Formats: sequence, structure tokens, C-alpha cells
Amino acid sequence: MHPILFKIGPVEIYSYGVMVALGFLAATFLAARNAEKAGLDPTKIVDLFLWILISGLIGGRLLYVAMNIEGYILNPLDIVMLNKGGLIFYGGLITAFLAAVYFVKRNGMPVMKVADLIAPYIALGQMAGRVGCFLNGCCWGKISNSIFALHFIGTPFRRHPAQLYSALLLLAIFLFLRSLHRKDRAFSGQIFLTYLLLYSAMRFLIEFIRDEPIIFLGRFTLSQGISAGIFLLSVALYTRGLKNKR
Repeated sequence: MHPILFKIGPVEIYSYGVMVALGFLAATFLAARNAEKAGLDPTKIVDLFLWILISGLIGGRLLYVAMNIEGYILNPLDIVMLNKGGLIFYGGLITAFLAAVYFVKRNGMPVMKVADLIAPYIALGQMAGRVGCFLNGCCWGKISNSIFALHFIGTPFRRHPAQLYSALLLLAIFLFLRSLHRKDRAFSGQIFLTYLLLYSAMRFLIEFIRDEPIIFLGRFTLSQGISAGIFLLSVALYTRGLKNKR
């Protein structure tokens, strides 16, 4: 693992932060480049991604801190130390979604058309973030003797590289959602709901091999509980979208 990519004098450049930044820049650039095809203003899409980034980091960090509050009570200054990781995606998803809806409505933009545009690039940005997790040596999987298992710093055992599994699946989700842009949609919001369906299902399954404590409904993690809720809600909304179209 390479948590520190390089140093510039006394300044250390962390791999996790670099990958998150690269993912954000790539997602913003590609979404803005395709905005006009969707009848949207590219400059407003760039502004939207800034809102998503800031609100997403805040929400993701707050949920992570809340779930690990014991470690931060004695070291409260560590709450702002994002360079070493420590984000829960669903916390960021909730705050970013609320901030994005506010921004889009305030600027008179069609909410679901914007959601369809940016959905593939959210998956692309997540993929880069998961690679950052791998380089940082966090979010690893359970102990395993699989041929894919790796040694991580801080553990004497071989473990599933759950970060890389997630990254590969997110790449597949990105490519699939991009292919939907080239097809006629059954209803506005179809691509965004497809993203939610695929990601929530993927995250639910990945949680079984991630090395996280069981903290929700006996044998399921909090992320699995949120994933199940999002999946069921997305199925209901997707079904309603198809019915309304017919």
C-alpha cells in the first residue's frame, strides 16, 4: 500500500486525497462536457459538482465520526483529518442529494434530467475513491486464503481487497450507465434510479466480505441496512416511472 504518494519538502501528499481529487475532477469534466447534449448549462453543472463535493465530504465525515465516536472524543482535532480517509459514502450521499436538489431547484433546472446526467459520473468518482482506499490501506476485507487476497499494512493476515472489488464493480456500473445515455429512456430519472439500484445491491453484497463490525439487525451492517432501504425505494420509484410512462 502507498498511503503517502510523495513529499514536497515537509508536505506529504496522501494517495487517498489525490484519488478523490482526480475522481472529482474527471467526473466534473465529463459531466460538463456532456451537459449541452442534455440541454443543460455546463457552467451550472460545474457549480453543482462543487456543491456535491463539499456537502458530500461533510456528510460522509459526520456519519463516520458518529459511528466511531469513541475514538474522537479524546482526539477531537482528528475529526477534520480527512487525509487519512474516514468517510462513509451513504452519509455523503444524503447530504449531497439534499444540497444538489436545493441547488438545482434554485437555478430552475429539471431535477431528474440533471440526476440522469450526473449518475454515471458519480459511479466514476466513487471508483477513484475506492482505489484511494486501497492505496491508503483502509476499508479492507475479511481474512481469506483466496488467490486474490493481499497483505495490508497493520494486519498479519491476507485479506480480501474489498476496495478493488468495489472499484471494478463501480467501473462496470459507470460503463453500463453511460451506455444508457445512448438509448431512449422510458422515463426521466431512469438512469439515476438504475444507478441507485445497482450501487445499493453491490454495496449490500460487498459488505459480507468487508471487515466491519456487525452493528445493524444482528448480522447486518449499517451500510447493508441503508442499502436495502435504498434498493427497495428505488424499485418502487422505478416501477412507478414505468407505469406512468405507459
